[in-house]
Amino acid sequence: MSEPDPPKVFFSYSHDTEEHKELVRRFATFLHSRIGLEVVLDQWHDNHRIDWSLWATRNLKAADFVIVVASPLYRARADGEAPPDEGRGAQFETAIIRNKLTRDLEDGTRRVLPVVLPGRSIDEIPEFLNPYSMTRYEIAEFSDEGVADLLAAITGQGRHPMPRRGVWRGGARAPRRVPAGDLPWTCTSPGVRRGEAWIDGLRYADSIVLRPRTPSATGQGFVELDLGGHYQRFTTVAGVLDNARDPFQVGRVRTVLDGTPRSEHDVSAGKPATIDLDVTGARVLRLELSRPGVAASPFGSAAVVVTRRGRPPELALGDPAVT
Repeated sequence: MSEPDPPKVFFSYSHDTEEHKELVRRFATFLHSRIGLEVVLDQWHDNHRIDWSLWATRNLKAADFVIVVASPLYRARADGEAPPDEGRGAQFETAIIRNKLTRDLEDGTRRVLPVVLPGRSIDEIPEFLNPYSMTRYEIAEFSDEGVADLLAAITGQGRHPMPRRGVWRGGARAPRRVPAGDLPWTCTSPGVRRGEAWIDGLRYADSIVLRPRTPSATGQGFVELDLGGHYQRFTTVAGVLDNARDPFQVGRVRTVLDGTPRSEHDVSAGKPATIDLDVTGARVLRLELSRPGVAASPFGSAAVVVTRRGRPPELALGDPAVT
C-alpha cells in the first residue's frame, strides 16, 4: 500500500541576513527530512534561472499551508514600511497572503501559520497576522517536542484531544428561547414592523405590529419567518392594539407552516388570544393578520353588526418567540 501524500508547506520569509537565511534553511530541512512534510523553500531552487514571482504564485496556490517566518525585515516589508524596491519577493508574497486572508478569513487563518524561530520575537510577526490576539508558533528548538504545536495545526491532530463525552445523567436542559423578531424575515407585507405593543393593558416590548398607513381592500398583512427546521414551539399573544383608532375592530390571526394552515384565532378589544403552536421540523412560519369585513357593534347588541370594509387592521403579536 502506498503512503499518503504529506502536506505541502510553503516557506515565506525575508533574506534579512545570511545567518537568518541559514536558520530558516535548517528549520525547513528539519521539517522536510525529519518530520516528512513536503517543504517548498526558495534556497533549494536557486540552481537555475527562475521567474521568482511566477514561482511564488504557483507554489503559494498549490501549498496546503504557508509558514510565515518572523523577522524585522519581513514585518517591515509585509506591513508596507519598507521602500517599494526593497525586498520585492517578500512584498509580493505577503500581498498574495493578505489577499487569501481577505478572500476567506477562516480558511486563511487555518492555513497561514506565523512562526517565531529561536532568537526572534513575536513583535517581528507582521501586523496583519494579529500576533498578540491569534495563535503563533514559537519554536524553542528543532526537535519533535519543539514543533509539536505547529505539527498539530498542520495535521489537525492536537496534542491534547478532547475526550469522549460521557452520558449526561442530570435533568433536561431548558430549551433556548429566541425572539421571533431575531429570526430572518424572508418577506413581509407593508405596514408590518417590529416594535412595542400594548394589548389588553399589558406592554409587550418586542412585538410584531401590523398598522397599515392606508386602507386596504383585503385588510390583510403577513410576515414569514425562517425557522430552518431548528425549533419546536412558537408562542405569542395576539390582540387588537390598545391605542387602535378603531377599538371595536375584530382581528384574525392565522398561522401557516410550510404552506399548510395550522391555526386561526379571532381577537377583539379586551379579548386577546394565546397562540402556542408545535413547529417541530418546520422551515417557514407564515403569520397572517387580517380584519374580516364584519365587526361587533360598539353598543353591545348581539343582533346589531357594523360593516367596516376597507379599514386597515391594527393588530399585534406580543413578544412572539420560538424554542
